[in-house]
Order: sequence, then structure tokens, then C-alpha cells
Amino acid sequence: MFEFVWPWMFSLLPLPLFVWLWAERKRRKQALKAPLFLYWKTLQAEHQEKSSRFPWLSLLLWLLVLFAAARPQWVGEPLDLPATGRDLLVSIDISGSMEMEDMVIDNTPVNRLIAVKELLNEFIERRKGDRIGLILFGEQAYLQTPLTFDLKTVQVMLNETEIGLAGSSRTAIGDSIGLAVKRLQDRSAENRVLILLTDGQNNTGILNPAQAAELAEHAGVTIYTIGVGADEMIVKNRFFGSRRINPSLELDEKTLKLVAEKTGGQYFRARDTQELKQIYETLDELEPVEDDAQSYRPVKALFYIPLALALLLSLLSIMLRLIFARKNSRSTTIDKTQQQSYSQGAQNA
Repeated sequence: MFEFVWPWMFSLLPLPLFVWLWAERKRRKQALKAPLFLYWKTLQAEHQEKSSRFPWLSLLLWLLVLFAAARPQWVGEPLDLPATGRDLLVSIDISGSMEMEDMVIDNTPVNRLIAVKELLNEFIERRKGDRIGLILFGEQAYLQTPLTFDLKTVQVMLNETEIGLAGSSRTAIGDSIGLAVKRLQDRSAENRVLILLTDGQNNTGILNPAQAAELAEHAGVTIYTIGVGADEMIVKNRFFGSRRINPSLELDEKTLKLVAEKTGGQYFRARDTQELKQIYETLDELEPVEDDAQSYRPVKALFYIPLALALLLSLLSIMLRLIFARKNSRSTTIDKTQQQSYSQGAQNA
């Protein structure tokens, strides 16, 4: 949208006319008082005659100056600013046990990691206004994506996650919590949140989950833990037929509850994708996104355009006056030469 910051500047448009009327009135008064003023009047008339050859240039120049003084600008469409919300890290177990196909999406059995990624993408998409980061852990923990407002990048990095990238045989839950605390403790946000998803128990790493939870408590980090995996699964065997097993025997719910309670969070159990979806919706309620979104309209100043045109017109006006002045001087010289030749011819006659 095009607009002027100071549109009242256009009220000065008739100013040259008022100046001319004032000068004309002053000239008439001086002419009555001083007869010698008639000579100055003659010179002024000559000057006005020369300057009036291009009156449109002067008018256009004045209009451009006013146009620039009114500060024209282009105001763009409103753009949303990222809200200063939560620093939210998601820590995902990518050990070998996450390959267990005890989840179902669209009537198709999928492994636990695929189910987690599918529903976590929807959760991340709803967190506009929060800084989100991604931690992956197996035998070791590492930061996959640092905290960022760029949710699309977080989703891309999440979708590229594969089982075994951090080691597949063991699970370092305590180290993943410690890494999250390290990344969150120096942040200025009031709300620091960690969502930890695992299907196993801590069996490696430097920190045990209880120690890591104490660090999180001192750093003001709230941890929500989610135990992933079904309680019952039918396994078909070629020789022994079908049998029921519990694929989540290794899930250490006691430790996960302890970590959540110590940091002011909650523990959730996701036995299927429906429960996992409800957990994410509950987390949206417990840690709501900031509603007071801010926006701004980008502004581009345009005053330099009429100003540059006014400068070019001024140079053009000066050049034209110099050209006509040179032509006038030449014509004056020719007239004087002709007059001298006529006078000499008359004397000779």
C-alpha cells in the first residue's frame, strides 16, 4: 500500500504563488518611492523573461520537492512475528527396540519410531511461536536440531531420523536428559520444556535418570515422559503357532514417573497411536502456545525517487539556461557587428 507520512506538506503547493504576489506588491511600492527603481525593473523584467522560458520545469521541480518532503513509502502486507513462547526440546529414543511393529496407522502395522514421527509432525506444526529442538539418543545422545522457530526444518530433520543412528543396542536416557538441560538452562525463556519418548530403560551413559532429573529441577526444566509400546502383541510362529507376548517388558515406567514428578511434569503411556495422539493434545493444553501473536508491516521509504528526479530536473534547467544564454550572447554580438557596419557605411556615404 502506497502512503505519505506527512501528507500535509502538499498544503505548501501554492507557496511560490504567494511569494510572487508578495514580491510584486513590494516592487510596486518601491517603484513609487524611487524613480531609479525603473532601471532595476527593466533588468528584472529581462531576467524574468529568461527564466519564464521554462516555467513548467520550475513547477515540476517544486512538486517533486514537496513529494519527497511528504515522505512517500510503500507499506507491505502484515507479517507475523514469532512469539516469545517456550523453549521446547523433544528427545526421541532411536535404539533397536523402536523397530518393534506394535503400532498401527491406517490399519497398517508400523514400528514405534514411524508412529512417533507421524504424530509428532502434527504436534510440531501446532507449536507456532515456540522454539523447538530435537535430541536423539540410543547408546549416546546428540543434538539433531538446535532450538529454532523454523518448525519446517525441525520436521525435515525428524523425518530423516533412522533407528541406530546413535547406537542400537543400549539406551542412555539419563544422558539425553542431561544434554537437554545443558541446552535449556542458559535460555532466557520462562518456560523450558522437555518431552522424552522411550520404550526402554536406562542401561548406559554417564548420568542416570534420577541424577539428570535433579539437574533439570535446578535448571527449571519441566519434563514430560512418554512410554511408547503396546502391552500385548500376537506373534505368529511357524512351529508353535500364535502366542501373546508383552513387547514392553523393558519399559521402566517407575523411572519415567520419577523423572516427570521431580520436574513438575507428567508421565504418559502410549500403547497405540490413538493414545499417543491424545497425549500430544494433552500437552497442548498443559503447555499452550502463546495466543498474542505480533505482526509488523514492512515499510520501504521512497523519498529518494522524487528527490533524484528533482536533482536531474535542476541540472537540466541549468543546462538549458546556459545554452540559451550562449545563444543570446552570440545574437547580441551579431547585432552589434551589424549596427557598426551600418554606421560605417552611412558615414562613408
